[in-house]
Amino acid sequence: MTAYDLLFRHGFRHVDPERAHHLGAAVIRAAGAARPGVRTDPSLATRALGRAFPTPFGVAAGFDKDATMIAGLGALGFGHVEVGTLTAQPQPGNERPRLFRLVDDRALVNRMGFNNGGAAAAADRIAAAREARSRPVIGVNIGKSRVVDADDAVAVEADYLASTRALAPVADYLAVNVSSPNTPGLRGLQEERVLEPLLAAIRAQAGDVPVLVKIAPDLDDEQVDGIAALAARLGLAGVIATNTTIAREGLRTDPAVVAAAGAGGLSGPPVAARSLEVLRRLRAALPAEVAVVSVGGVETADDVRARLDAGASLVQGYTAFVYRGPGWAREINRGLVGR
Repeated sequence: MTAYDLLFRHGFRHVDPERAHHLGAAVIRAAGAARPGVRTDPSLATRALGRAFPTPFGVAAGFDKDATMIAGLGALGFGHVEVGTLTAQPQPGNERPRLFRLVDDRALVNRMGFNNGGAAAAADRIAAAREARSRPVIGVNIGKSRVVDADDAVAVEADYLASTRALAPVADYLAVNVSSPNTPGLRGLQEERVLEPLLAAIRAQAGDVPVLVKIAPDLDDEQVDGIAALAARLGLAGVIATNTTIAREGLRTDPAVVAAAGAGGLSGPPVAARSLEVLRRLRAALPAEVAVVSVGGVETADDVRARLDAGASLVQGYTAFVYRGPGWAREINRGLVGR
């Protein structure tokens, strides 16, 4: 048992999850100030999306929602940091409590609701982070502002394009989030007839910045195939698979605890199997030059290697950070060396 295991069991586990996240964020920012730069074994260097990554392992969107921890996460060993989800308009997100641990499943349920200070404010922080001599690759995840009606296609496109204009100039890649279950109507944007013109407009606005789309694990195989065909048709740089799930099957956690957590996206090991299935399906359907970024239930170096072996260009994690602590990325990187 590690020191962090003891700290989690006797400390963090009893602290409100969102408050614990903010406490951890302060430590991460301090790490970035004290020891900036990404230090990994040179053998882990990876090329994807036209960019050089110091390791294929990075942190998924949702952890650094407001782009305040980029240097610190790099110092902890993450090769890329996908910040956000950011929206054109600042918004507080859903009411608290909105983040819950399912400890027996090493999982989380969240219904955060894209809480962030807005694209324009984040753009300044990202621009500053880019000035560092050694830094992680910075992905920027954008979503729909809650006040925008998901059924108003013109307004939705204008909202995403406002974020694109603000953030594409400072992003190493841009991820379009149409798959969070916590913004009303958002997942409906995954329907091809709606998604195609939206992604085409974002890609045109983004210029040379790679554009990816992030999809849900709850899509059926036919829908996954449709998005793969769409990504190839539009010349997208890649697909990120997958977001959180609304499913609750097969959990070890007491059903009363699950029910008390309520609605929201489930992440961690319970989504791992479907995430891997979607990765394999996308890789089989997409041209080799279109990247697939795999996320969902990744916890160990073996998990990361399995995703890479299945054709992932990059792999991301988030939930296991809560259970494994600040040494997690370095542990993954050490496990990947020589494999």
